[in-house]
Amino acid sequence: MTGISPSTFPTSSTGGPEDTPAPVSDARGTTVINTSVIAKLVGLALRDVPGVHALGGTAARALGAIREALTTTDRSQGVSVQVDEGQVTVDLSIVAEYPVPLQQLADDARKAVILAVETLAGLQVPAVNVTINDVHLPEEPAEADEAPVQ
Repeated sequence: MTGISPSTFPTSSTGGPEDTPAPVSDARGTTVINTSVIAKLVGLALRDVPGVHALGGTAARALGAIREALTTTDRSQGVSVQVDEGQVTVDLSIVAEYPVPLQQLADDARKAVILAVETLAGLQVPAVNVTINDVHLPEEPAEADEAPVQ
């Protein structure tokens, strides 16, 4: 039987004290998976979900833009993870592409997260809560502002 510490650990992308590991023990030893690693797995899984434009709310995306300018990318932006007794609960904050059906996007995101965490970390995921914060509209091409050439 695999055991996880019974406390709840929110992730912290800063690697601070909230980045408490989720230890898994068996007869041959203990494996420690930091919650920030689980959050990163979630962020990476969501890259391949059609219709996800970005993760995080406005403030998180602004901070993410600053990180990217400094050539560091936070793959766990917009992801919150709680580990409790071998189970992972994930909260997502998503910006959707227009005109993707939002319920389908949430379902696809859930499936991708559950598959990634259960396959790669070996932890059960009973809940993935999805909040869609915004819809990204396609940008009009620059030529649309100009008169057509005849």
